[in-house]
Amino acid sequence: MLAVSAVLGALALALAWPVPVVLARANWPSRAPAAALALWQAIALAGGLSMIGCLLAFGAAPAGSLPAAVAALAPYLLTGPLPAGFGVAEVAALTLAVAIALLLTLNLALTAVRAERERRRQHQLIDLLSHPMPGDPRTRVLAHPVPLAYCVPGIRTATVLTDGLIDALAPDELAAVIAHERTHLDQLHHLVRLSFRAWHSAIPWFPIANRAEHAVITLTEMLADDGARRTVGTASLRGALERVGDAGESGASLDGASGADTDAAMLAARLRRLDEPGSSPVADPRGARAAALAASAVLVAVPLVGYAVILGIVP
Repeated sequence: MLAVSAVLGALALALAWPVPVVLARANWPSRAPAAALALWQAIALAGGLSMIGCLLAFGAAPAGSLPAAVAALAPYLLTGPLPAGFGVAEVAALTLAVAIALLLTLNLALTAVRAERERRRQHQLIDLLSHPMPGDPRTRVLAHPVPLAYCVPGIRTATVLTDGLIDALAPDELAAVIAHERTHLDQLHHLVRLSFRAWHSAIPWFPIANRAEHAVITLTEMLADDGARRTVGTASLRGALERVGDAGESGASLDGASGADTDAAMLAARLRRLDEPGSSPVADPRGARAAALAASAVLVAVPLVGYAVILGIVP
């Protein structure tokens, strides 16, 4: 069990700093954003599982498995003393593991509730203040001079444009913006962003959480760009981005990147990507995609095997 704790602890440390830093600085994610997004999700999931599993394995080591440790400790929690083999360090490790698991789970639930409440409020406002776009009833138009486009997910989805955006763009550029927002909805990007936003809000002092959230937002924007490129072509999307910049994208999925500097950097990265041959939505960067998906599977498999040992499923 101590060996399992050491392995999971080493993995948790690697996923807490060096691995995310290297991935955030890499160039290949722009050529395979879907695979890179899967890898970021694997890093977050495996990192959380490894951190909690490391503590559980250390705390349960004297009993040989977590169920045996719980059975041994339960009668002594209120009456004491601790059973043989268990000390303050083991009990503290088990307590901290439970606390971290509760923090992450409750924060995810709270973030989801808040997001759903905000989506309902947005739908109510859209119904009151907007009208269907002629020829496209799935798109709503707000009477506002500022160029803005965003999507509101949920059981009933909505793509929202302002009059300012419609006036600023040519028809093909407007079609690119609509296709971009609909890709967000079709690929459920709001759910991916929700999990990373919850992670960041649970541990805001942790720099990698902020880096991961920004990377995930950028990747989902690139995937939405690919959806627009498949529909109307790269030239129309580039024209829309150059005309309205991040003003037309800042409201995407209601949780765009925060900060003018961050938005400007993301826009610059997206525009650069449009000129990269390997970033075409029909390109097939098989090497990067295969390596990223294989790494994702391994990262998640390691803590799952560790939990099988901790629970006594695997001797």
